[in-house]
Amino acid sequence: MKNIYDKEEILSLLQKVKTGDITLEMALDELRLHPFSDLGYAKVDYHRNLRQGVGEIIFGQNKAPEHIAGILSDMQEHGMKNVLLTRISQETADNLIGKGFELNYHSISRLALVFPGEQKPKVGNIVIASGGTSDISVCEEAAITAETLGNHVVRLYDVGIAGLHRLLAKQEILLQARVIVAVAGMEGALASVIGGLVRCPVIAVPTSVGYGANFGGLSALLSMLNSCASGVSVVNIDNGFGAGFLASRINQMEGIL
Repeated sequence: MKNIYDKEEILSLLQKVKTGDITLEMALDELRLHPFSDLGYAKVDYHRNLRQGVGEIIFGQNKAPEHIAGILSDMQEHGMKNVLLTRISQETADNLIGKGFELNYHSISRLALVFPGEQKPKVGNIVIASGGTSDISVCEEAAITAETLGNHVVRLYDVGIAGLHRLLAKQEILLQARVIVAVAGMEGALASVIGGLVRCPVIAVPTSVGYGANFGGLSALLSMLNSCASGVSVVNIDNGFGAGFLASRINQMEGIL
């Protein structure tokens, strides 16, 4: 089944009205359905791609497997492809596969790509840098999100300021980026250092990695919010998805590409 709420499908429908291939009444019948499905426990938004350029993405954490399956079944009926499902366990992924859903699960990021289809051409250049190897799960959530949305991604892992020479040795990569995602726990200083080296936007992602006084990522969050480097924005603790999504928006802004 085609997704009538996809931007290209609506433009095609309007073109048919313009050329006289169908009547206004026929087009109205096509669009008559509500722009979302009300499943009771969820309302699946099918106008999001039209409004935002990206279809609805499912936050899987704390959702019952049967609810996730119900949402995906409805999306499948509407012809959705390349649906991102974030923050799910291997057990939930296996459960969905057992129910017949086609998905690619990435265990490190706990992210799944459901109903995989043709991928968008990769454009631009997003660099994702991590303070340490312990931050990679958040980095991968950002990276896979950005890649799914059609961006070229370069991974630059374990370049934290405890060994600043590791980062400085990769300055050429940093200078070629259109946007950089800096992911770090502990005191979160990586974002400020990168922000002082480059002219492109930097998205800082504090992680919950660290010892007791890290307060589950709060110390890194506050450090990044108080960055003295200009051009640094901050997303929430461990929010790799949010960083990858925002990086995609910046990377694909009209006039940049």
